[in-house]
This record gives sequence, C-alpha cells and structure tokens, in this order.
Amino acid sequence: MMISQFFVLSQRGDNIVFRDYRAEVPKGSTETFFRKVKFWKEDGNAEAPPIFNVDGVNYFHVKVVGLYFVATTRVNVSPSLVLELLQRIARVIKDYLGVLNEDSFRKNFVLVYELLDEVIDFGYAQTTSTEVLKSYVFNEPIVIAPARLQPIDPAAIFAQGAKRMPGTAVTKSVVANDPGGRRREEIFVDIIEKISVTFSSSGYILTSEIDGTIQMKSYLSGNPEIRLALNEDLNIGRGGGGVSVYDYRSSSGSGVILDDCNFHESVRLDSFDSDRTLSLVPPDGEFPVMNYRMTQEFRPPFHVNTLIEEAGRLKAEVIIKIRAEFPSDIIANTITVQMPLPNYTSRASFELEHGAVGEKTDFKETSKMLEWSLKKIVGGAEHTLRAKLTFSQEFHGNITKEAGPVSMTFTIPMYNVSKLQVKYLQIAKKSSSYNPYRWVRYVTQANSYVARI
Repeated sequence: MMISQFFVLSQRGDNIVFRDYRAEVPKGSTETFFRKVKFWKEDGNAEAPPIFNVDGVNYFHVKVVGLYFVATTRVNVSPSLVLELLQRIARVIKDYLGVLNEDSFRKNFVLVYELLDEVIDFGYAQTTSTEVLKSYVFNEPIVIAPARLQPIDPAAIFAQGAKRMPGTAVTKSVVANDPGGRRREEIFVDIIEKISVTFSSSGYILTSEIDGTIQMKSYLSGNPEIRLALNEDLNIGRGGGGVSVYDYRSSSGSGVILDDCNFHESVRLDSFDSDRTLSLVPPDGEFPVMNYRMTQEFRPPFHVNTLIEEAGRLKAEVIIKIRAEFPSDIIANTITVQMPLPNYTSRASFELEHGAVGEKTDFKETSKMLEWSLKKIVGGAEHTLRAKLTFSQEFHGNITKEAGPVSMTFTIPMYNVSKLQVKYLQIAKKSSSYNPYRWVRYVTQANSYVARI
C-alpha cells in the first residue's frame, strides 16, 4: 500500500500538518479536498463520503474529534487499508499528545512530524504500534492543561459520578509523566457497543445487531500481566455451549451469545474456554482487546413511534414519540432525531411538550430535513414532538411514502444492551503495596437506528 500525501485539516480548512512523500499530487490538494467536502454539504447532500476522486487523485479521509485526517494517492490502493491507517495514525498521535485538538497539534509540531516520519516512509506504512515507536521517538509532548481542553471532553460522556473516574484521565499521554515526575498507576477498560436496529412501520424489530469492542488503555509501569474475566455464561456462536440455533432465546435464561469475535495479538486464550478469562500483557497506548458481533434479540434502548396525518389540502401534521426503555438511573445524552420530509415541504412549525428543557428543533429547507435534538433523556421517560408542515403544492398519493424514515443518534453512558460484563480486572502484583487504579466503563451508541413510517 502506498500513499502520496498525508495532511490534517481543522474544521475551518486550516492546514495543521502536511507531509508530501512522493511529489506526485499537486500542492493545492488540501484546498481541493476542503472545498469538495464543504460544498458537498452545502449542496444539500449528506456528509462527503470517506473516499472520492478529483482529477485523477484519490482522497481518503476520516474525521476524528473535528479534525480531518487525509491521505491522497494516484494509484489504486485498498480503501479499507488506507482508512485503517488514518485511524491508527490518529490513535498513535493521541497516545503521545494525550488529547487530539488543534491546540495540542500546534504545540507539538516537532513531535508529530517525528512520529509521521517513523510511521510512513516514502509513502509506505512502517508501524503504527505505540510500543514500537517508543524505541525511536524520545521527545516528550507539551501537555495541554486541562483548563485549555474543549468543554466536551472524550471522558465527559463517562463522568457521571465523582467515584467513576477523574475528568481528564483519558487525556493523558502514555509517554509523559505527571507533574512532579511521578506517573499514576492506572488502567482503563471501555466496553463500547454500537447498535443497529430497524423498526417496521408497526413498531416491530426487523433487524438488530451489535458491533462491540473492549478497548484498553494502560498507564501501568513495567507492563504487568493482566487477567480480564468476562461473563461465565458467555457463548461464542449461537450453537455454542449446547445452545440450538433455533431456540437460543429460550435456553437456560440470560446467557450472552456472541455470533463471532476476535482478539488482539497480545491476548492469551489458555483459560478462556473454561472460565472466560483473558490473559495479556498490555502494549503501550490504546488498543482493542476484543471485537465482537451479536445478532441475538435484545431490548432496544429506545422505542420510536411516528404518525403522519393530513390536515388539509396543503398541510399535514407529524407526531414523533420516543420512549426510553432502560432503567431510570441511566441517562442518555446527545440525542438527535432526523426525518426527511417531502420535497414540496415549504415550512415546518414545531410544538414541544410543556416544560421541555434542553430540546431544539429545526427544519433544514435545502435538504428538507426535520431535526429534533435533546440534551438528555432519563430512563423510562417519554418525549413527544409535533410538527405542522406546509406544502408548496398539493400532494398526490400517500404522503408516508415520500417522508421518512426516522433515524436516531445517541450515546448512553454506563449501559450496554448485550449484558457483556467485565467481572474482574486482576493485575499481577509487584509488591504487597501495589494497587493501581482500575476503571471499567460502558457506553452504548447508535450506529444505524431507523424506524420506518
């Protein structure tokens, strides 16, 4: 695999980092890329695709915390490989800088370029392992003070209680020491699940799937061995553990059944079959211990009901109702509901429930999109939106065929629908007084959450 250029742009299009490895692509590629991405959205279309071609140049990009990580090439390369490389470069830089934002990049130019020279040589990827890079890159980063961080911190979605975790814990560099020269011994394990659900117009589940990962980030000195125990009733494959493919939901109760999974190369599975325990010596930086997929029937976190009624020749009313199906001690945040409206919709007025707080509505006229944003939803709560639509022409046929479907995005901290759990996290002791901090966190996010009308 070979790339010609690598660069990082801000949301404004400012060139933060640029490296030309092969001098095959014009120097104005950064401006060409940004104009293409910007006008893609302004033309009323969705976000620009991760890969597109302009004048014979292939542009690959991923967006990480508001920054564009971009690679260009004129040759035919594997798209998935280039996108994975960009994600790994972002992860390596985050491991070194502690936090990814424009300020941290500008204060650590020398370190970032030194990392890029080791990761990519003449357009060819060499290594993206933080542990390997520590043998070649010795500069320490200029750490951004917590007060300079953006208000929405990567840890913010998890910080729901003083005893859960410190606010800036996951923004630490894996190579820099804490003030005073000491390093706090701690380890983070995140169970992150992205769920895809499609509801029929009558509210039944048509498809459901969970893509999950167990992420680990270690700040332990000396790389001690770690034992990570999962549910004892965990089965891999629907036929695993004596469970029938056809009656797996009725077997033995609440066992967790994964369709398939894979593990990081450092994980040893000696005792996994007997007691569901993973053994590993964690490498430096953030890495996925385990990736898994699950299609076993689960209870969706939200139920969505949508109703469209004609209210005259040029008018209609849309009612969207959301009900949270998780416990009341869990809070979902950053919820967005979107619904495409007919092309001849000229205006939309909204009516929220009495006393609604932290809710915003919008009608994007260029894309004919209804948008409803909620700051948070408490488990068990129900929220309703009424939208009165005005049309520029008299509609013909069934209006429901020209509107929808309704889609949702959300984040639910400290909750996972698969019920996969870390039972304990055991760290090999160096001494009787050695007791590092352990943080285990759960988060559920929407990947594709769609309700048909």
